[in-house]
Amino acid sequence: MKKFDVLTIAGVVFGLGLVLWGILMGSKLSAFVNYPGLMITMGGSFGAMLINFQMDQVRQVMKITMQVLFDKKQDVSSLGQLFVKLAQKARREGLLALEDELEEIDEPFLRNGLQMVIDGFEPESIRDIMETEIHTLIQRHQMGQNLYRTWGSLTPAFGMIGTLIGLVQMLSSLDDPEAIGPGMAVALLTTFYGVLAANLIFNPIAGKLAIRSEAEVSRKEAIIDAVLALQAGVNPRILQEKLKAYLPPQARELVEGQKALPEGERGTSEKVMV
Repeated sequence: MKKFDVLTIAGVVFGLGLVLWGILMGSKLSAFVNYPGLMITMGGSFGAMLINFQMDQVRQVMKITMQVLFDKKQDVSSLGQLFVKLAQKARREGLLALEDELEEIDEPFLRNGLQMVIDGFEPESIRDIMETEIHTLIQRHQMGQNLYRTWGSLTPAFGMIGTLIGLVQMLSSLDDPEAIGPGMAVALLTTFYGVLAANLIFNPIAGKLAIRSEAEVSRKEAIIDAVLALQAGVNPRILQEKLKAYLPPQARELVEGQKALPEGERGTSEKVMV
């Protein structure tokens, strides 16, 4: 289940709000608005990013940004409850009986892993296939992180280019006092725009994407261990304890009191939401 990430928007609004407040305490906001400077900094850095990446990668900018704005819940604790039920059913009725549970699972990675167990794949083959999928997932996520890190490194550089342009304009118009002001504005504001965009937007987005990627990879690694343990016929309680190792200490305390359901209790498999 995707949940709107209020913290990301709050961070941008809070940071930008304090910057604007600081500006208004000392001058008018219009003094910090310079369209040529914005064109040089943002337009120039975006053009350089187009050179650095392929077109299909740039097209994913909006999709990648949505991953920052919407948090995909990566709850490892729910896996313990699900796999306890699956392990109990497998011990009572055999692994083939798990095919009835596949329709109740929304996560493709987990569903494919269980399907391979049902189909009788060797454990080494299951691990290899699922780890390969994780590897390609990491590569896709790193591309998104690199895109924003690159953009974050380019904006200050183009801010310095704008500064040089402004200084040249100013020095070439020393005989015209009215032209000195606009040239100085371009010289100073382009650096301001570049540093602000890099450190308040682009680099933090790359950091948030890295955190989301680590959480998703950790969940998928837990799924691999659980699927292979299920195939090996591990005791449901042991399987539950194994998955708890992937939880942070505070989350482990919340599930500390959970116990494996009695062998005779079937229950209804709950959906795994991602």
